[in-house]
Amino acid sequence: MSVTLPDLLDPAGAARCVLWRDPPSGLAAVLVIDDLSLGPAAGGVRTRAYPDAAAMIAEAAALARAMTRKCALAGLDAGGAKAVVLDHPGLDRPAAFRALGRFVAELGGVFRTAGDLGTTTADLAAMAESCPYVHTDDHGLAEAVARGVVACVRACARARGRGIGGLRVAVQGCGAIGSAVARALAAEGAFLLVADVDPRRAHDVAEATGSHVHDPKDILLAPVDVLAPCAVGGVVTAEVAAATPAWALCGAANNLLAEPAVAEALRARGILHVPDVVASAGAVIEGIGRSVMHLADREPLIAALGTTAGELLAESAATGRTTEALAARRAAARIAAARR
Repeated sequence: MSVTLPDLLDPAGAARCVLWRDPPSGLAAVLVIDDLSLGPAAGGVRTRAYPDAAAMIAEAAALARAMTRKCALAGLDAGGAKAVVLDHPGLDRPAAFRALGRFVAELGGVFRTAGDLGTTTADLAAMAESCPYVHTDDHGLAEAVARGVVACVRACARARGRGIGGLRVAVQGCGAIGSAVARALAAEGAFLLVADVDPRRAHDVAEATGSHVHDPKDILLAPVDVLAPCAVGGVVTAEVAAATPAWALCGAANNLLAEPAVAEALRARGILHVPDVVASAGAVIEGIGRSVMHLADREPLIAALGTTAGELLAESAATGRTTEALAARRAAARIAAARR
């Protein structure tokens, strides 16, 4: 069934929420489509445990809005959406994701998707059995994200009159995206501290990149130049913003800031902040650039993320406004122009 949720979705957006259930497989999923002004909605499938349906919908709505801004800022012909799947002991994952694929296919391409936190390569392969609108190349998407993050870290370094070589960077999260970011930064000569709740993953990345493993409990307060959170969102709290020794924040996790006020706290301390809707856009550029815009070469759009980051940092310095607010304004202007 479909419902509108004015209390959870910004009324300026296209408030669409689809609730999916497949009792035989245990599937319970939510899709929020935030905006279709620029084209079909793009967003990954997140799988995790939620306390109730309201929590599922709230997270999907916040992530979908971020995807709308991400696509607009990246110059893509796409809007934003997000699907979330309830993870629980009774979930038959192969059957559940096959059912999810059928549901997504029924939308006829309005929603284009790929992986996200908690969703495995096997899950995506099961979806793809019945759905042509799912991007299954997790490795390729992660590498695209990493190239975008590097471009944005380079913009931060340039704002300080430096290069990436020799920068101390803390990478939180060593999953597919975090490990790709770590490899890309190491290749540019950065000195890395890496952390993950799974010690094996952290040690694997450290061995591959020549970096050091840090305690995941305090990686965000490590003595580094740049923080690059690449796992879950909401990790940059007011406390982290007040205490981190880093002078730049540029990570690939979605919705990094725990609350909007954190953006101002970062600006007040002079911490350069590249909004994650810019830094993490490499994957959606790769996916939408290939499947919707049919671009033979997506690299110019990925490289342009660094240009956008530099412009936001410069405008923030000149106006005293946060990069988060400036990015939201840019995205809204492009969407408004498309609606006209």
